Amino acid sequence: MVDPVESADVVETLRPRVGPELRGALSRSFELGFLGSMPIEAQIDHALGFVIVLEQRLGRAPGSVIDLGTGGGVPGLVLAACWPTSRVVLMDASERRTQFLADTLAEWSGAGSVEVVRGRAEELGRRDELRERFEAVTSRSFGIPALTAECGSAFLSPSGWMVVSEPPDLAEGLRWPVDGLATVALEPMGTSRVADRFGYQVLHKTGVLDERHPRRVGIPAKRPLF
Repeated sequence: MVDPVESADVVETLRPRVGPELRGALSRSFELGFLGSMPIEAQIDHALGFVIVLEQRLGRAPGSVIDLGTGGGVPGLVLAACWPTSRVVLMDASERRTQFLADTLAEWSGAGSVEVVRGRAEELGRRDELRERFEAVTSRSFGIPALTAECGSAFLSPSGWMVVSEPPDLAEGLRWPVDGLATVALEPMGTSRVADRFGYQVLHKTGVLDERHPRRVGIPAKRPLF
């Protein structure tokens, strides 16, 4: 199932939520090599796509969201700007990137309830204060689908929503098989497209994740479940 394409006008209405202070921080992140080669404005628009998709599913801002492998802060910092009253956690394993994010938040007047957490998802997903505590999980470029699903489900509360960036022209069902996702309590809910440029896979948490998951560091990538 592919959801109706959200027009570029929807993105346009959200851009004012990302003020010049945050744009400056993202430009510094880009210069440090923490973001991809896509122009900053396009990266912001892509991050706003996560906002659109999640608000469409929930009918509101999520109460809590964690961004897997947030890197230089996209989409994590953009989510924080758009949802200042939500709990937003920026998770990454890199010391340099998480320190940059912590410094950015310390100087950013618009920062709300934002936390930076450093570590591997396989380990962080077993912490009581993080395991299945989030209404939403986002992932821009965390890893292969099986890795993203297994690690992301560890943070997602039952009935929560996960949104993963995807190329907009991928064939349905090739990367997110129903049976494979069921092993980590997830169900594929279709692909959303925004401004006819950006694609997002939407996953729904169907129940409590088995205690076996996520497996120890490195195993979800080396031995993917699907």
